Amino acid sequence: MRTVTVPAARLRRWLAGFAERHGPTQTESGAELVTLTGSDGAQAWIEVPFPPLAGELAEHAERSRRVGVLLVRRGGHAAGIFDGTELITSKVDSSYVQGTTKAGGWSQQRYARRRANQSKAAFADAADIAARILLPGPLDALVCGGDRRAVDEVLADTRLAPLRPLVTGRLLAVPDPRLKVLQATPEQFLAVRITLDP
Repeated sequence: MRTVTVPAARLRRWLAGFAERHGPTQTESGAELVTLTGSDGAQAWIEVPFPPLAGELAEHAERSRRVGVLLVRRGGHAAGIFDGTELITSKVDSSYVQGTTKAGGWSQQRYARRRANQSKAAFADAADIAARILLPGPLDALVCGGDRRAVDEVLADTRLAPLRPLVTGRLLAVPDPRLKVLQATPEQFLAVRITLDP
């Protein structure tokens, strides 16, 4: 088994190539997964981007959407809205959160408390930015990235409740959020993930 990612714009060509390599292909379509089985027994499991699947897979993947992106790590956060691949509004900010310390005893506890307070303040700032940028909407989907715990902390803000049902896809792996990092996220959230056997 191996996994590949294919840009949505190249999915039609990839599907045609699978049929050329593996012979006539049977397709089983579900809301979140499309399974291809070639006449030679080869299989491909294609994760539907922005489920549920509506219509033909390649057409569904290529459809232009208004997607919100929320990136959160301890050192910074970013929120933006994409129309297709174009970033139309955004806000990026950084925050200082003290690193861990090897000191023991009271010092370690004091550092831990300070770090927890700094994290809490940073996540509150991130929630403010998310509310300001993402809530006016309307959005077709929300993609999140960064640190899972940090993202969950931000989305727990009661103001962001309307965004939670829109969260889709895998958590994007990103470094500390910067504008360039945010601008590059369509390469990840528009890619189609495919598992192949063999």
